[in-house]
Amino acid sequence: MTIFKDKILLITGGTGSFGNAVLRRFLDSDIKEIRIFSRDEKKQDDMRHALQNPKVKFYIGNVRDKASVDVAMRGVDYVFSAAALKQVPSCEFFPMEATRTNVVGTGNVLQSAIEHGVKNVVVLSTDKAAYPINAMGISKALMEKVAIAKGRELGEGAATTICCTRYGNVMASRGSVIPLWVEQMMEGKPITITDPEMTRFMMTLDDAVDLVVYAFEHGHNGDLFVQKAPAATLATLAQALKEVYARIDPKYGETEVKVIGTRHGEKLYETLVTREEMAKAIDMGKYFRIPCDNRDLNYDKFFVEGSTEISQIEDYHSHNTQRLDVAGMKELLLKLRLVREDLGLLPKVKAKEIRSE
Repeated sequence: MTIFKDKILLITGGTGSFGNAVLRRFLDSDIKEIRIFSRDEKKQDDMRHALQNPKVKFYIGNVRDKASVDVAMRGVDYVFSAAALKQVPSCEFFPMEATRTNVVGTGNVLQSAIEHGVKNVVVLSTDKAAYPINAMGISKALMEKVAIAKGRELGEGAATTICCTRYGNVMASRGSVIPLWVEQMMEGKPITITDPEMTRFMMTLDDAVDLVVYAFEHGHNGDLFVQKAPAATLATLAQALKEVYARIDPKYGETEVKVIGTRHGEKLYETLVTREEMAKAIDMGKYFRIPCDNRDLNYDKFFVEGSTEISQIEDYHSHNTQRLDVAGMKELLLKLRLVREDLGLLPKVKAKEIRSE
């Protein structure tokens, strides 16, 4: 935590699952102040009452409104840009809303950070931004392009460094499938699966925080960081979840699994790094670092000079990464706070109706 000693950190969208995970990690560190910026006063009030910690300051505002971002940005050293519309169906029906928050809103945060002399900004993205097929993924892909272009424009040695992190499915985050399935099991309903053979990367929220901290420590302007992660089929995840919750009551192990079919905008597997990105990716061990494309607008470089190696490289996706079996998936599930609370291994810190990390 040395780079955060006596520093001020701003988290946009800080009342979400990621913001809560950052707070758990940083509150007992030597950080000076953490600012939570969001538009939801109820969630902020709940968080304020739960924490009762003078290190945490709350700012009401919306990333779409740069003036409100400017108020929260004064004196800030580091920014986690996590504010986003992330629900695939919602973005599909309201793509302009996704664009206003994910693209324009992120641009406002970056511009404000530059104007206020912020040292580092890390923008949080998703695997759905790679080869996007839905509005959420497209808006996140364009968000990445905005951040990378701004970082490239600033260049090496600038007062502000901007980079991105892209990660896969964050287990038990708000609105994700694990809290839904747990709720279905506890209500005696079948677990609903779109396609049992669909694969997803599996990361914990702590993994996501590790990735962002790594980006802060190692990022150059315009970099994109990706954490290598295991994956599992939905069938494996469902079976593992049933077996874990059978420890509470054997009936949960007998929960029916109902296949409902692939929803609009869903992929069979998710890509974390495209083959075009893999061609220039730097293997950092647990992570890939993908430097920004520093070509200029000389069109010959785009249309005359090509690269033959790209066609020979495979992208990094959830079908060709390490595949978890049921035992491995259970081991990962047991790292989740939600699961550990339900099993009585940790005291409950959230209301019963809040089924997320």
